[in-house]
Amino acid sequence: MAGAVLGLAASWFFPQEPLHASSSDRDEKFAMLTVPVKDLQFGGVRDHLEGVFVLDFLTGQLKGAVLTKTGRFTHFYVRNIAADFQVNPDATPHYAIVTGNAQLPSQGRSTWATGVIYVAELTTGRVAAYGFPFNEANRAVPAVALAPLDRFQFREALGN
Repeated sequence: MAGAVLGLAASWFFPQEPLHASSSDRDEKFAMLTVPVKDLQFGGVRDHLEGVFVLDFLTGQLKGAVLTKTGRFTHFYVRNIAADFQVNPDATPHYAIVTGNAQLPSQGRSTWATGVIYVAELTTGRVAAYGFPFNEANRAVPAVALAPLDRFQFREALGN
């Protein structure tokens, strides 16, 4: 009986942390992943949305969309990653892409998604972080560019 009471008391004072996970898959020519867009919990009700993004290794284009509660893609995003990384046109780029969580402050009327996208490219030796704004709408809105947040060099560029 005392153990049950202690267990209930512990669960009251140390509530469970939500598990955040994204999924991804890749091929030789592209990678696809999910990114958290909105994750709120209020009054025991969880409001969660995520976007899906595809990085085309052949063109260096990163494109994504958010499937809202209406069951339709309403928000679209795009970025030319190859141009950002200044990939040598004669080289074969080697990309890696993952997602993470961030708490970026709102700017004006834009609220940032709760997830960010990290892209690394081997021949340039760079990693870049991208964020994107999200304002809930039940209608399609024009595509916007993913916003580069920051980048760093993880190795020297390969000489080609």
